[in-house]
Amino acid sequence: LAQEEGFIGVTGKVGAGKTTLIERSWAQLDRWAYLVARIDTTQVSPDDLLRLVALRLGIDLSDDKATLLRRIEALLRVQVTAGRRCLLIVDEVQTLPLPALEELRMLSNFADKGHALMQTILLGQPQFRATLASADLDQLRQRVLASYHLGPLSESDTRAYVLHRLRAAGWQERPVWDEAAFPRVFRHTDGIPRRINRLCGRILLQ
Repeated sequence: LAQEEGFIGVTGKVGAGKTTLIERSWAQLDRWAYLVARIDTTQVSPDDLLRLVALRLGIDLSDDKATLLRRIEALLRVQVTAGRRCLLIVDEVQTLPLPALEELRMLSNFADKGHALMQTILLGQPQFRATLASADLDQLRQRVLASYHLGPLSESDTRAYVLHRLRAAGWQERPVWDEAAFPRVFRHTDGIPRRINRLCGRILLQ
């Protein structure tokens, strides 16, 4: 984020914590210093994606793509002039077709004095890494400043995670969790946080 330009890519399996990571980061940002547009995508066309971006930015939609692009650029310039950062978050990016991804790259061309007007965070499942490696997305790939894959928790991290969640909820050692339970939780969830939450929630309801 400090680079204030380009793309950031975060991948991970379903339930690995991509959305939680972004929400946590957003909670730590100065809300007045950022204009954030967030879209959860399905398989949409490039034009529909552009409309989604405009809608999340609060821009009146237009049937004319050129007019819509001008409105987006004008809004971004106003925000940057006012001292605000513009951030676009695209979730479930692995569902986007290549032309729609190329549309995102074109939006990153909006710049002022060689500096991008909007930074984009791409959140997706592991298969997006293969998509991004495609020769057709070479220009987009060159603009990715940082990428990270959220892997599963280790067995020791799973134990620490369960204990943290329990204590955050006010747990005071009752009910008692046998140490032998933690490796079993890890084996049955593969260290995926959402699976851990679901399994432990069911255990506690017994």
